[in-house]
Amino acid sequence: MKNKPLITLIAVLMSTSVFAVTMPLEPVSIVAEKQLAQLKSNIGIFEKNVEIVHGKRKIKADRLEVHRREEMGENAELLVATGNPAVFQETQDDGSILKATAKEVRYDVANRLLTIKGGAEISQAGQKINAEVIVYDMEKQLISAERGNESQSRVRTILVPEQKDKSKEQGNP
Repeated sequence: MKNKPLITLIAVLMSTSVFAVTMPLEPVSIVAEKQLAQLKSNIGIFEKNVEIVHGKRKIKADRLEVHRREEMGENAELLVATGNPAVFQETQDDGSILKATAKEVRYDVANRLLTIKGGAEISQAGQKINAEVIVYDMEKQLISAERGNESQSRVRTILVPEQKDKSKEQGNP
């Protein structure tokens, strides 16, 4: 049957749902110019102008690998997006957008761990961190950034002061 690899790949992706940890009922949409499935190793590969959307999360990349790790149980996907740059974007509960860009963006679904490497930048609400490698533990809300062994540039952080609403300060509604 010609469509078996494609059907199997879709079943693998949807059975555990790429982002099911936090959004179990949302559909996953993956669009690319080319897709492959390595059935024995449980890897889905999407190439050329890749876009994946799941609820509040989006990934754009030149290439996306979806690794399903059965030994880790449900929600054990590892997404590896590469590009120039690859982009991970998530709308937060407060409406702000968390955006991460780098040559490589890795998202460990089960552990909610985002690792970006190679000209990495993570930004939200005007705040930015630039480094060679940035690791963001979404569960603990912990960001770690380092310059990398080969890089001469240091970690750069830009903090934007919070703007106060002057009309409320002056007693105006």
